[in-house]
Amino acid sequence: MIEISRWQPGGVYDFTEQGLRDAIAAAESPAWSVRAAVGRRLAATPQIEGVADVLHRLLLDAQDTGVTSDTASALLARRDLAGLRAVLAARTVASDQGTADQLAAELDCDPRWATGQDGDELIVQLRTLAADRDPNVRNEALSRLTRLR
Repeated sequence: MIEISRWQPGGVYDFTEQGLRDAIAAAESPAWSVRAAVGRRLAATPQIEGVADVLHRLLLDAQDTGVTSDTASALLARRDLAGLRAVLAARTVASDQGTADQLAAELDCDPRWATGQDGDELIVQLRTLAADRDPNVRNEALSRLTRLR
């Protein structure tokens, strides 16, 4: 197994430059479990913009929806706009029905829907993304908000 990062207190991965390169290389592994682990770890990086392309590929993994599920779940666990935006962006372009369904399920089953206050946080984020610069993200956020009414 490739050492991707070292674990830091508070659950944050501290990626070194080499660790990040190793993670990106491991994202091409033939083993779904390695790709899923990379998705979880990259989703935890403080600045996901630098690995957005790799996360997008993992969210749309054509070989195994387990990779899609683990990556989406980790991104949503961030509880921030960047993570939610990444999952919405992948959902809008998923051409494989299984992948599209898995992404929709992760969004629909986000644990924040379980409580009122956390659900409100998610609704605020969806409203923010309803004005996103990417029309696909914008439309997906609007679609999800419409279903809440």
